[in-house]
Amino acid sequence: MLNTILLQAADSAQGGGWSFMIMIIAMIAIFYFFMIAPQQKKQKKINAFRDSLKKGDKVMTAGGIYGRIREIKDNYVLLEIDNNVTIKIDKNSIYQSMQDVAETGANVSNK
Repeated sequence: MLNTILLQAADSAQGGGWSFMIMIIAMIAIFYFFMIAPQQKKQKKINAFRDSLKKGDKVMTAGGIYGRIREIKDNYVLLEIDNNVTIKIDKNSIYQSMQDVAETGANVSNK
């Protein structure tokens, strides 16, 4: 009788191990498809936007500064924020183009 109980307990423990592994794999897959993959897609889109910048584009920085691109280098951009007023900013701090802002309905006054 005791032998039968021990065999059943050992058998259920092995089955429980497989179901636990399946649950862990399912959780990892869900985490990947809902967290990692969308973030990678978003980052690729941002990188493509920053690579497509050209002289004369109106952009907004991450700090909320609006301006027009005057010069583009590998790591930085010269941004003209007013007549004869330029600032040097990191290329990665450019947030979005003014065209994107206008499409989303943001209230932005253009000069």
